[in-house]
Amino acid sequence: MAEPWRTRLARMLADGPGTRAEMIRMLRGAERRGLVNSDALGMIEGALAVAHLQVRDIMIPRTGMVVVERDKKPEEFVATVIESGHSRFPVLGDGRDDVDGILLAKDLLRYFALERGREFDLRDAMRPAWFVPESKRLNVLLKEFQTSRNHMAIVVNEWGGLAGLVTIEDVIEQIVGEIDDEHDVDEESFIEQVEPGAFMVNALMPVEDFNKQFETAFDDGEFDTVGGVVVKAFGYLPERGEDIVLGELRFSVARADRRRVKSFRVVAGG
Repeated sequence: MAEPWRTRLARMLADGPGTRAEMIRMLRGAERRGLVNSDALGMIEGALAVAHLQVRDIMIPRTGMVVVERDKKPEEFVATVIESGHSRFPVLGDGRDDVDGILLAKDLLRYFALERGREFDLRDAMRPAWFVPESKRLNVLLKEFQTSRNHMAIVVNEWGGLAGLVTIEDVIEQIVGEIDDEHDVDEESFIEQVEPGAFMVNALMPVEDFNKQFETAFDDGEFDTVGGVVVKAFGYLPERGEDIVLGELRFSVARADRRRVKSFRVVAGG
């Protein structure tokens, strides 16, 4: 029986590397020699990186947050909840920095399915919000997610202002890689309609195909993909949740990491 890769790795590291960089080089050498498979190496590198990353490195900025307002009736924000596809929503109180709590989509579903006869008060339905500083290390945050059983944290800056939010999925993706959900787009299809007038578009979609689909005239001479066109329009690498209007279309960044944009939500009408 072949020796498990964990055993081989432990034996290889018995003397211990002197630095983190030396460890990475040793692990990559082990992967080239077939002692560690590429998937395992990716997760090990991700786990090592988590100890050095901070919440601010992966959070969804406040401009990209999907929120509901405490004083609105559910009929006024249910469309936002459905459109986003999220399961948890920060509830804003008296101002843009005032997060009163967290609304779970399942509680809203219960109201529409079973309790339409009574008045819905967000103050009664929302759960307590958990606040973390944007400087918190991701390995510490992951442990706190596990012990507190929270799935979302509201991120505040050094002055106590709202900076964004972070979820347990965001942290885990730093270790295991992207976790696709029903709102992600298959690279082979490039585009998926999610509702009338709204589409999820893979950033790798060829500009020529995008122009045909949306009757646009983006220049395909400089960039081959629609992601290149949109990122150039931003003038920098945008983060998830940021949006921009080009012609008659609004592009919102749906998926992105520190290296590239992966998908957009495209809405006709700007």
